[in-house]
Amino acid sequence: MPVADELLDLVRDLTGADAPLRVRAWDGSEAGPEGAPTVVVRSPDALRRLLWAPNELGLGRAFVAGDIDVEDDLYAVLAATPLAADTVAPPDRARNLRTALRAVRTAARVGAFGRPLPPPPEEARLRGRLHTKSRDAAAIAHHYDVGNDFYRLVLGPSLVYSCAYFPRPDATLEEAQAAKLDLVCRKLALEPGMRLLDVGCGWGSLVLHAAREYGVRAVGVTISEEQAALARRRVADAALSDRVEIRVQDYRDVTDGPFDAVSSIGMAEHVGRANLTTYAGRLYSLLRPGGRLLNHMISRRPGPQPSPRTSFLWHYVFPDGDLQPIGLQVGAVEEAGFEVRDVEALREHYALTLRHWVANLEGEWDRAVALAGEGRARVWRLYMAGAALGFEAGRIGVNQTLAVRQDDGRSGFPLTRGWLAARRPVDLRDPVRT
Repeated sequence: MPVADELLDLVRDLTGADAPLRVRAWDGSEAGPEGAPTVVVRSPDALRRLLWAPNELGLGRAFVAGDIDVEDDLYAVLAATPLAADTVAPPDRARNLRTALRAVRTAARVGAFGRPLPPPPEEARLRGRLHTKSRDAAAIAHHYDVGNDFYRLVLGPSLVYSCAYFPRPDATLEEAQAAKLDLVCRKLALEPGMRLLDVGCGWGSLVLHAAREYGVRAVGVTISEEQAALARRRVADAALSDRVEIRVQDYRDVTDGPFDAVSSIGMAEHVGRANLTTYAGRLYSLLRPGGRLLNHMISRRPGPQPSPRTSFLWHYVFPDGDLQPIGLQVGAVEEAGFEVRDVEALREHYALTLRHWVANLEGEWDRAVALAGEGRARVWRLYMAGAALGFEAGRIGVNQTLAVRQDDGRSGFPLTRGWLAARRPVDLRDPVRT
C-alpha cells in the first residue's frame, strides 16, 4: 500500500470520520479525493511524533516542526482534524489507542520507529506550582514576549490583543478595535478626572484611549517586560505621561486603590479556576464604593475539559490557561461581593477578529518568520485559525461582564440601557511606528 494511503487512514483514525482531505507523502504518493484540501507529510518524523503522542499534541508538534504542512485552505483542514475539535472535548482514549496501533504498523513499514523526538523549541517548559507569581510570569513571557514587531504585524497598528467589536460586518479591524475600546469606556461610565486601573494592560491601547478620549488618569499593569516597554513609549509619544502610568506589576501587588473603575480584558483566562473568586475579590478591594468592573473573558461550554497533557494550546500557546463557563465566571464575580449588571456575549466578534489576524499573518508570512522564527509563526497560524473555527461553531465564547461595587444598595446605574448608546468610534491609529 502506498504511504499516502496509510497516512490517510491514520488521519481518519485521528478524526473519527472520513475526513474530506487529500494526503501527499514524502515519497510522492497521494491519496484522497481530487480537489480536497491537501495535507503534506514531509517526513517520517511526523509518524514518530504521532507514535509517542497519538492525539492533537503529536499532530501539533509535527506541524510546528514542519514535518506536516497544509496546502490551500487551512480552515478546511482544521475543521476535519482534532486540533479544531479536541481543544474543547475530552480525549477519546479508544480512538487514541486505535491511532497508536495504526501508527505503529505504518511506522514499522516505513522505518519511522525510534525514541521520542524532542519537542520543537517553541513548546513551553514551565516549572513550579501552578499560578504562583513566578510561574505566572514565566507563562506570560512564553506567550507575550515574542517580539513587539511580530505582534504589530499580526494585530495591526491598534496593538489590541483581544476580541474586537464590529459595528458592521465589513468594518476594518482598526475600526472594530476602536469601537471595542470605546464600548469598554462607556460601560465603565468613565469621566474626566476618574482613576482607571487596567489589569493586564498589554501594549497600553485601552489606557491610552481612556486618557485621550475620556480624560481619566489611568494605571496599566502587565507582567510582560516587552509589553510594558512599548506601552510606555506609546504613552510618551502621545504626550500622556502625566495621566497614564504603565507598571510591570502583578495585579496581586497593586496596593494604591481605590480606583473609580477597573478593566480586565483577556487577562482572567490566566488566573485559574481555583483562583477566580480570589482574583475578583482583589479587584473588588481596589474599587471605591460605586465603582465598576468590566471583566472581558473567553469561556467554554460546561462539561469535561481536555487534558492539559494532550492539549496543543496548553503546551504551545497559553501554558496554564484555564477557560471556564460563563456561569462560573459570573458566580466568582458575585461571590467577591459585586453586583453583576450586564453580560454581553461577543462570540461572533472574536471569530471575525481572529480571521483578520490570520490574514495579517499569512499576508506578511516571510516577515513574520524573520521576526519570530518559522516555528513560532506556525504556532500562531495554527492556533488562531483553530480558535476562529471554535468561536464560529460555538464551542468557545467570549463575554463582557459588567459589575459594580454597590454603595449601600446604590448602583449608580440608570433605569434604562440608553447609556450604552454607541458613539462614533475614534481614530485609533498608533502614533508610534516601529
